[in-house]
Amino acid sequence: MSATLGLAKQFSDEIITLRHALHQVPEFDLELPKTQQLVLEALAGLPLEITLGKELSSVTAVLRGGRGPGPVVLLRGDMDALPVTERTNVPFISQHPGMMHACGHDLHVAGLVGAAKVLSALQAELPGDVVFMFQPGEETSGGAPIMIREGVLDAAGRRADAAYGLHVGSAGQPLGMWSSKPGSFMAAADQLHVRVVGAGTHGATPYRGKDPIPVACEMVTALQTMITRQFDVFDPVVLTVGRIAGGTKENIIPDDAVFDATVRTFSEATRTKVQRTSTQLVEAMAAAHGLVAEVDYEIGYPVTVNDAAEYGFARDTIVDVFGADRFRERSNPRCGAEDMSYVLNEVPGVYLNLSACRSADPDAAADNHSPLADFDDSILPDAAALLAELAVRRLARGLE
Repeated sequence: MSATLGLAKQFSDEIITLRHALHQVPEFDLELPKTQQLVLEALAGLPLEITLGKELSSVTAVLRGGRGPGPVVLLRGDMDALPVTERTNVPFISQHPGMMHACGHDLHVAGLVGAAKVLSALQAELPGDVVFMFQPGEETSGGAPIMIREGVLDAAGRRADAAYGLHVGSAGQPLGMWSSKPGSFMAAADQLHVRVVGAGTHGATPYRGKDPIPVACEMVTALQTMITRQFDVFDPVVLTVGRIAGGTKENIIPDDAVFDATVRTFSEATRTKVQRTSTQLVEAMAAAHGLVAEVDYEIGYPVTVNDAAEYGFARDTIVDVFGADRFRERSNPRCGAEDMSYVLNEVPGVYLNLSACRSADPDAAADNHSPLADFDDSILPDAAALLAELAVRRLARGLE
């Protein structure tokens, strides 16, 4: 057993208790005062230099290695919850109505605290520094770029050399299974907002107005054809219209109709192209019908890209610590998006998945974001140990 895993198991009860406390007080977006306080209490007494965010309730903690200065490794955990009403039966169920840690970020925080405890115990042996990034706002407006703007990547006094993070899942894979892939690992997520502007009139005399509803419907289907005919199937695009609205009554043609779509891409070239082509398409279709399309293409999180060398290093570390049967390389990227992407755009690193599925049938289990999502926190020592082990080994490489 590795030293980090042995230490993580010693801290198991503490970090599981912390996770239960966090789960009861889920908070949303960038302001997480109760979560921040629990993190600070959990880190109290450790040899850390702590800085709090100015624009958000972040916590940045720096551990100075006893054999430094040397390389800098950043470890990241997101802290925010979702506006979901919890429907699990756990004894530590959410005490904030309408809010739930349905994506497992409470486990991310507890695992990162565990890594801080493990690495603090090994401080004298570390030939460099470790930055612990406790980040709000992953589910919403993007806390990572704010923390970057406030200096998290340079918190040790010099730029981080590598960055690592993990995300737990409540379904899809057996408990304790690690997975990831090199290169594009998670999608960019943008939003397409369209308002089709016509001219309202009586539904019995549509020729006296300009009906935006059938034009909006044509646009929705035409966008799907655009994806299949203008984009390489091996560099995929997922465009889903999740909202369409127009009108107030069956016999009234409205002045306008609107729809909103999420757009997922896996390369910057395709991302740029779909912005241009989707805008051109809806504008031209509106014009063809004598209407106007107002288009707002909102850029969201970029593609999450795992550095190939750091991916190989992380995979080999997992196999060494936990065994080859605990790791699966994903053949395809995931369509979900992550603001860890901003960190990996600045610093080479890797983002990993860890199954916390409690069910014996992972395919039938409730997935992340479900009100029934149920995470098994027995994997927390493994999460803490791997983050710590990645830091230990990556710092040691600086001495080679």
